[in-house]
Order: sequence, then structure tokens, then C-alpha cells
Amino acid sequence: MEHYTMNLTLKVWRQKNNNEKGSFETYQVKGISSEMSFLEMIDVLNEQLIVEGKEPIAFDHDCREGICGMCSMHIDGRAHGPWAQTTTCQLHMRQYKDGDTIVIEPWRAAAFPVIKDLAVDRSSFDRIIQAGGYVSINTGNAQDANSLPIEKQKADDSFAAAACIGCGACVAACPNASAMLFVSAKVSHLALLPQGAPERKERALNMIAQMDKEGFGSCTNIGACEAECPKGISLDNIARLNREYIGAMFAGDK
Repeated sequence: MEHYTMNLTLKVWRQKNNNEKGSFETYQVKGISSEMSFLEMIDVLNEQLIVEGKEPIAFDHDCREGICGMCSMHIDGRAHGPWAQTTTCQLHMRQYKDGDTIVIEPWRAAAFPVIKDLAVDRSSFDRIIQAGGYVSINTGNAQDANSLPIEKQKADDSFAAAACIGCGACVAACPNASAMLFVSAKVSHLALLPQGAPERKERALNMIAQMDKEGFGSCTNIGACEAECPKGISLDNIARLNREYIGAMFAGDK
């Protein structure tokens, strides 16, 4: 693939904290390599701002390998940018051409308040996990694979659900700011395995109750969450969460 450099116009959301109003500021960056990642491009801009005596742009990042889910930002109106099943740190500048204008903003959800600029507080996800996304049994040492038989389809579905990295793209993409895809992934990967059985009745009830308490919106099956999820988490998990929730409610009535 041919390597090239480009000059870009960046419209970046700047906001001091959640109590103050924010606004877009426009920056020019030059000599950006097509081989840079999107976050490396922002690093270049921040170095430029520091040299100019200005405050750099705050944004979350950690692994830069598509694993941690920290690099949460809207790029030209899409969560994590234009590439399918890709986190922001995996997006590369070969997506763009010389002279392009890129609009960058934080997740937009009441349950994800802005900390500063492009960084948002996603601790609401942590509290949902604390409400029920765990197993309390002592699993002991690793057993032989054939000593605890699990149907392959269930094992595959559980593994696929467990791939959720909790980035919040599903919330950011949903017009209702619903967290159902996230919650359903966390419920599903435990509900499908025998290790998740002890808390099964309470898990869906407690996690959904915490989700509502955090101020996330309702799911209306629009499907934007699955379309923008960097790990391709399936909407099938939401159907499973609904079954788990209804089953737990009826079990509580007995």
C-alpha cells in the first residue's frame, strides 16, 4: 500500500469539565502519515499544542491494541470511526486523504458524563458489573476439558459474548443511550456456562436494576449498537437477557 502524508482540519470538542459548556475548536495538522493510527495523529496535535503553549486535548487510551476499550470517541458521527468492528486506536489514517476535515467528539450519554474534552466517565459500567456480573463459587484448579461437558454451541456463544470490552460504543451509537447490548453480553457469557448458575436468578434482575439507576435509556431494537460494536456483539444476547430477566421475575413470584 502506498505511503503518503496529508494535511488535515480537525474540529475537536473541548470541554473543561461536566459542569461547564463545551464547544468545537478547529486545528490544522500537517504532514500526517497514512501509516499513523488515529490516536498517533492526536498525539501529533497534542505535541503541537504543547509547543504553542496551549493545553493538550484530553482523551482516554491504554493498550492501543483494540483490547481495553478506553479509546472511546465519536469520529464524524460514528462511534470509533468509519471502520467496522474497529476501535479508535485500530483506525489508521489511510482512511483519510489530504485536505479532509474530521469532527471528533466524546460519547454523548447522560450516564457517561464528560470528564474533560474527549474523556468520559464510564464508571456506570463498573457499577453494573458489581451488581451481578460475577460468579461467587470457588472454581478451584483448572479441570480437564472433558470433566465438565458443555455444548460447543453454548461455549462458542459464551466466548463471543465475553469478547465485549465495555467500551460504551453501543451506548454512544444508540439514539436512546441504552446499555442493553453491554449488559446482555455480560449476562449471556455467564448464563451459558454452569459456573454462572448460582447467581443466575439474581444476575439479570440486579444488573438491569443498576442499569436503570444509572440513567441509561430503553432498548427499542434499532440495531445501531451491534452495527457499531468493535467486537461484533450480537443482538441475540439482548433476546437472551430478556429471557433471563423474565425467567428470574417469575421465579421470584413462586
